[in-house]
Amino acid sequence: MKFVFRSGTAVAAAFGAWLVAAPAQGAELLMVESPGCSYCIEWKRVIGPIYPKTEAGKFAPVTIIDISEEAPFEGGYTQPVVYTPTFVIVDDGQEVGRILGYNGEDFFWPILEKLLEDTTEFRQSGDHIHPHEKTGT
Repeated sequence: MKFVFRSGTAVAAAFGAWLVAAPAQGAELLMVESPGCSYCIEWKRVIGPIYPKTEAGKFAPVTIIDISEEAPFEGGYTQPVVYTPTFVIVDDGQEVGRILGYNGEDFFWPILEKLLEDTTEFRQSGDHIHPHEKTGT
């Protein structure tokens, strides 16, 4: 699992087994969360376990930070982050796109994949079946 937590929240402790270092360059999905954000919790419950197994997750590992923290990449945000979750796509240290909110996996995957294809060198190979669809979990 490639969660990277940069804040000292209780959630970070719960996911401590999955802490890894963020990539220095290349694409990354930055998830900005806030304490008590029910949509953030839902994303981590539904998408979090399968995200690293997907082509998108392998291409752009996720880093989770608190909304109160500064942008952890050299270019900074193109605009302030106001809502959580906000998913910021960072490529080579620059914000190249973002998704505001989480409305469920049926919306998240196609929006993320399209945004990655439009803003990075990501190219989906084969079908768009995600690990949960293959296993039925």
